[in-house]
Amino acid sequence: MNFKEVLLVVNPISGAFDKERIINKVKNEVEARQAEFHLYKTTGKDDIENIREVLKAHRMNRVLVAGGDGTINLVAESIKDYEMDLGIIPAGSANGLAVNLELPDELEEQVSIALGDNFIDYDILCLNDTICLHMSDLGINAELIKNYEHSSVRGKLGYLLQSIPTLIQSEYPFDFEILTEEEDRIAQAALLGIANARKYGTGAQVNPIGKPNDGLFEILIFKRLNLVEILKTLRNETDLDHEFLEIIQTKSAKVICKKPVSFQIDGEFIGEETEIEIKVLPEKLSIAVPPGVK
Repeated sequence: MNFKEVLLVVNPISGAFDKERIINKVKNEVEARQAEFHLYKTTGKDDIENIREVLKAHRMNRVLVAGGDGTINLVAESIKDYEMDLGIIPAGSANGLAVNLELPDELEEQVSIALGDNFIDYDILCLNDTICLHMSDLGINAELIKNYEHSSVRGKLGYLLQSIPTLIQSEYPFDFEILTEEEDRIAQAALLGIANARKYGTGAQVNPIGKPNDGLFEILIFKRLNLVEILKTLRNETDLDHEFLEIIQTKSAKVICKKPVSFQIDGEFIGEETEIEIKVLPEKLSIAVPPGVK
């Protein structure tokens, strides 16, 4: 595919990846195609506005992002009003979206796909005023992410070290009211997921009916913490016990919490919320994917 200008957005502090290696690989590949390479490193301050300014100043053919789910979410917010294709270089502590898109582990293959011409028109969810591409949830996983963000240990080890304290300190189960066009439900759960994909970044398949381009999303009601059922998800078994996990598929919903509950979107802790409005946006995000991914 021919390019004129390509922007690479890098999160310099995400994951345990050599970002300079990624930058050099993408730069060399872009310039080998006689295109102009641009680099933006996120700072955590005004990144969306800054990326939009870069897009206004140049004629980009493609935006690539090297980071985790939170960085991809940030870039998607930046480009969703542009006709722009997105390529992903997984480089975060959790790379759930990349897992669902079946992106390979090797950097050379990742760059080839990110600059390729095979795309999926990916649904964008809006939760209150924030977009979501992969997974959001209320409850114990969001509490884990909050604790991880205050930890000095990064990567998967950081999550592991925070798991036991989170379980001990959590006040689960939580009480939810779920309102959709089809039904109103009262549910008690350790975790209430809002899914636009099938798997968490660990590879655990928790949403076997999910499709990221069907105009729908799933609400996942994890009714209790059950070790046997958790092991089933890690083995990608689809016959999960209905008493452990219930799935509601819909195109819009409101979730009301009896008391403030920890809330995360695409791996980023948002805060404690009592009400979440969820809908599928009319815009789609064009993401470069391996051949065969639908």
